[in-house]
Amino acid sequence: MTPAKKRTRTYDPARTRTAVLAQLGNVRDAVRTLTPEQLALPSRLGEWTVRDLVAHIGMAVTAIGRALDLPEPPGQDARLTDWPFATSANSAAIDEFARGLSARHPDLVAYLTDAEEGLVRQLDEHPGTRILQTNAGALPLADYLVTRAVELVVHTDDLNAAVPGLDVPYDRQALAAATRLLADALAMKAPGGSTEVRVPPYAVVQCVEGPRHTRGTPPNVVETDPLTWIRLATGRLTWKDALNEAKVAASGERADIGGLLPLMA
Repeated sequence: MTPAKKRTRTYDPARTRTAVLAQLGNVRDAVRTLTPEQLALPSRLGEWTVRDLVAHIGMAVTAIGRALDLPEPPGQDARLTDWPFATSANSAAIDEFARGLSARHPDLVAYLTDAEEGLVRQLDEHPGTRILQTNAGALPLADYLVTRAVELVVHTDDLNAAVPGLDVPYDRQALAAATRLLADALAMKAPGGSTEVRVPPYAVVQCVEGPRHTRGTPPNVVETDPLTWIRLATGRLTWKDALNEAKVAASGERADIGGLLPLMA
């Protein structure tokens, strides 16, 4: 019997749009409260300060406009799950660009507001089927918008980690999109059905070669919460530390997925 083909996850474009704008609004509201001293604090991203980090968050949103300014590719040649693995390719250029934006935009709230207004205009003017040239290949605008939700959630977590006492909220749909895309990326990186990775309430995927589980309790299970999963998938938290801090539960001889992480940087 031919194995059943895995269904590709789809995302509702309207819900993704709402999620991205909501999370961007959460960040902007938080940045409005930051003092110059807080903006000068170091972040966990190399030599970036909080100011550089905020500039990068805006840069992640305006990436859509930069992609729309390029000629439209003839067709899609990449999958949404390819994107996490392509994020480190241009790290040096991203670092330089973010620092430049930080220097050119002393008023970060105005910068984020302009980014939001530009995004709304672009999404109103272009259909979700419009193909964009991205760092992962040619993707539809609707798919690329999902990656912006991931960027916003990941860097909101970076912002909360950098500023003591800051508690920027996470839009539920944005957090769900980030969790699901990174879980699907794991399943693509290590295809198989021997291990079940659970990130309630948003995602369950099977991965890793070996005997396929069909019913009952799987013999190999990994379970964690959404933010811990996102930190593992992006290298903010190591597998070993997550186990030691009881932030992840892993049972079964094939449940050690530390060698597959991180998925993106």
